[in-house]
Amino acid sequence: METNDYKKNLLTRFLHYVSFDTQSKPSAKHSPSSVGQMKLAQNLQKELTELGLQNVQVSKHAVVTAYLPANCAELSHTIGLIAHLDTSPECSGKNVRPEVIENYRGGDIALGSGEEFISPAYYPFMHQLIGKTLIVTDGNTLLGADNKAGIAEIMTALEVLQQGGLPHCNLRVAFTPDEEIGLGMQYFPLEDFPCDWAYTFDGGEVGELEYENFNAATAKIHIVGRNIHTGYAKGKMVNALALACDFHQGFSKQDVPEKTSGREGFFHLNHLAGDVEKAELHYLIRDFNAESFVRRKQFVQDWTAKFNAEKGLKQPIECVVQDSYKNMYEAVKKVPQAISIAEKAMEICGVKVIHKAIRGGTDGAFLSANGLACPNIFTGGYNFHSKHELISLEGMEKAVEVIVEMVKLKK
Repeated sequence: METNDYKKNLLTRFLHYVSFDTQSKPSAKHSPSSVGQMKLAQNLQKELTELGLQNVQVSKHAVVTAYLPANCAELSHTIGLIAHLDTSPECSGKNVRPEVIENYRGGDIALGSGEEFISPAYYPFMHQLIGKTLIVTDGNTLLGADNKAGIAEIMTALEVLQQGGLPHCNLRVAFTPDEEIGLGMQYFPLEDFPCDWAYTFDGGEVGELEYENFNAATAKIHIVGRNIHTGYAKGKMVNALALACDFHQGFSKQDVPEKTSGREGFFHLNHLAGDVEKAELHYLIRDFNAESFVRRKQFVQDWTAKFNAEKGLKQPIECVVQDSYKNMYEAVKKVPQAISIAEKAMEICGVKVIHKAIRGGTDGAFLSANGLACPNIFTGGYNFHSKHELISLEGMEKAVEVIVEMVKLKK
């Protein structure tokens, strides 16, 4: 395939994928949580079949899987290539209208005809993108580069491999639902996806190679109060909202996302709702260190017990702590080739490797916890989950090049 053809196809593909409304729904009990995810999955099934991949399937949960056998005897190992179908519930993904800016000259970028704009004053990384082709939103929705850029990059790399007859190892491909709400991977057919290792393409800046992430858990606090007419409430009313406020005061004001960085963990109150009769608090618990993570979870349980004892509540508040995902490094360090081959491919492509710990999680964290080492690689995007989301076409092209080089390298 001619270089310009693959670049044109990459952009066309990406713009097509973002037209699907695949926003996940946090309150969902089943996956996929949105109809658009299944529609995109079925579209990808058709494309993969046309590209000549084998065993192309879409499960009832919108998990897309496919297989491309090696075409070189020296490349007998198997690598997985993974991206997710859904977009963040934090910002609308309906009626996405992307705008393509060729040869960005610097300065502010007005989004659509409204008042939204992206400025280097707030986002200094934009200085590095001068001269690039940028894809932005119209200021009303997110763009969907997280993670449709990853899908477009994988699909385009497969097209380059197939049409160019380039050597490659065995490849397993998967596109997964509901990554943003941590729901889809419970339906992933891991037993039918045998790999030596895999990669998610769900990172940001060009060069990012991530193989550490938070250990994560949630804590749900349920408080039951007692309501009565305020004129006769003395000695009788138990205000669940007031108790919720008191409970939260037991957490450090410094140990929060807005005051931590790097490998520092935190507690995050991300939901508080209720009335006098009942209230709920939801906390995110995050830490890179396994021992510290255990201590954080224990703190919430111990503080709940102490709070109940101090308040002498007839109906004690309830605390449920549940693990979400683990640090992938424990699995990845056992398969060093997963890192060294990605590093080598980036070097070949002229990409400076940026080793970065993820202050979050990916589908790769779930897979790593279940025995399949799965680092995360850049897509070229920025400002995910936001109306200010953007991506450079050149960054996406580099991701395609890295995939093509990675699958050529010996184990």
